[in-house]
Amino acid sequence: MQFSIEQFPRFLQPWLEYFHVDFKPRQSPNARAVAIATLVAVVGSLVADFLLVKLGIWMFPAQKNYAHFQFLEYAKLTIIGVVIAGAGWPVVTRISSQATWLFLRMAIVVTLVLLLPDVFILLMGQPLDAVFVLVWMHLAIAVVTYLSLILIAPVPGRRTH
Repeated sequence: MQFSIEQFPRFLQPWLEYFHVDFKPRQSPNARAVAIATLVAVVGSLVADFLLVKLGIWMFPAQKNYAHFQFLEYAKLTIIGVVIAGAGWPVVTRISSQATWLFLRMAIVVTLVLLLPDVFILLMGQPLDAVFVLVWMHLAIAVVTYLSLILIAPVPGRRTH
């Protein structure tokens, strides 16, 4: 089934146009490349998380046993988030002729939303220095995942915006 902007309610059409949701893809990235990019993003994100935790503990030794700094604690959430992003990249390439542009903005919005639990746990009394490290972990995951997907599994035959 082929979609077009005209099939959506009139009030949504300007928003779809602004965000380049035009349902005019040229070609999707290779599925194998997306799988490899997702795997690279998972490994790269876990390495970044690990290094940031080590740096955070070095800077804030009192947080050595902080629950959210335990590898299994952050690894499961990191893997889930990166796999969702990896699954989302081919979808974005199917709905937009400027997929990289749209995916960047989506990554920013999703990252901001994923910072809300950090704000919540800070307000609930979690240590500021530990939450500071968690915020950097979220940012690192976003950067690693975005770059892995657009560079390893680019949309064929198009410039990346």
